[in-house]
Amino acid sequence: MLFMMIVKASKNSEAGNLPSPELIEAMTKYNEELVKAGIRVIAKGLHPSSDGIRISYLNPGEKPTVTYGPFTETKDVIAGFILIDIESKEEAIQWAMRMPDPQGYGEGQIELRQVF
Repeated sequence: MLFMMIVKASKNSEAGNLPSPELIEAMTKYNEELVKAGIRVIAKGLHPSSDGIRISYLNPGEKPTVTYGPFTETKDVIAGFILIDIESKEEAIQWAMRMPDPQGYGEGQIELRQVF
């Protein structure tokens, strides 16, 4: 089963504030554990939404609207993701619970979604 651990953006990630060296080390160790367990497919961070573009389909049959970032609602913005290949939803939850606070400022949030 494929699951995506979606790391939500925060005010700090959107501002381009880098994590502390300690958090970078902890995240590196966590990623190494995922690789060693043979479950990590890919892990990537994303540029802030100030570099983002949204394509919105507001009305059926009409041309979509293009909106350039930044996007003000960080709860709707993704800072990065890790795709894992595991045996069950419970295992995905266990691995997500092991991730260090991805923002490091007490702002971290991970959304876990199964891939079709």
